[in-house]
Amino acid sequence: MKPPVTLDPAILEWQRRIAELASTIPELAASDFPQRRLGARLLSDVLAEEFTSPEPDDVVIDDVSIDGPLGDLRIRRYRPADASGLLPTQVWLHGGGFWAGTPDEILNDRLCGARSRDARIQILSVDYALAPEHPFPAGIEDALAAVDAAVTDPALGADPARVGIGGNSAGALIAASAALALRDRGDSPLMHQALEVLPASLEPVGESAALYGEGFGVDDAEAVARLYAPEGTPRDQASPLSAVDLSELPSTLILAAEYDPLRDSAIAYARRLTTADVPVNVYLGTGHVHGSVGLTATFAAAREWQRYLTDALVRAYHH
Repeated sequence: MKPPVTLDPAILEWQRRIAELASTIPELAASDFPQRRLGARLLSDVLAEEFTSPEPDDVVIDDVSIDGPLGDLRIRRYRPADASGLLPTQVWLHGGGFWAGTPDEILNDRLCGARSRDARIQILSVDYALAPEHPFPAGIEDALAAVDAAVTDPALGADPARVGIGGNSAGALIAASAALALRDRGDSPLMHQALEVLPASLEPVGESAALYGEGFGVDDAEAVARLYAPEGTPRDQASPLSAVDLSELPSTLILAAEYDPLRDSAIAYARRLTTADVPVNVYLGTGHVHGSVGLTATFAAAREWQRYLTDALVRAYHH
């Protein structure tokens, strides 16, 4: 029998608004993925306007383009307005279940903008290729291209000696996979990885998957994983927890939500990293569900999550 869960009123109001708004966005039910992405963007933007603190006005946000595996690869860049020269830089991969999401979402501008300003780093948010049109390894290859460009192209404004990677949800899996690929390539420049609400495995892991698999924000995790990694995809490359060797990876921050079906996979990944002698810091967001880390306007625990992450980035990139 599942134990009772009492969610914060801020989360309950957010969930109520999701249900209310979703009924007014027919694109969310479309079979056509571009239409579904449009619906997801519309829903995300309305929610961010209501539940996420505004982006700071002392951050410069612009779009740049690099050569990617599929052609021009767009990157949204965030820099503190008073910064100049080459900055410590995090390459960042947004969430969206592998099939949705964009750097252009209001949510991402607000969270990345605040993080860039407060941690005094540059963030390069990658407009990576999405499934099912571009399944594994397309997103990883875009992340690798962004890391390589950050290190080799001074026009991007990154300090090549202080480059890391990070991501949220599906983006966290892509970030972790990219870190493994760079390690295997033998020339990884990464000094840090920050993995928020990480699905470390493409299959359900642990008690959290059974307890919170429905009604906590990730009801279709297995179906979404199949879009990204269809049958036959090598799990040791697509699923970080399935990797045989986790040694020689950069210092890692893993942030997991208490009521998230993905929680136990993230914690299992942290344990394996520790066994492989990788420095790991784990933050368990008490009271959080999978998507509540962005509710910075209404949920005190979301503000605490963001403060913890920002402080960790300061330590990683400036000390």
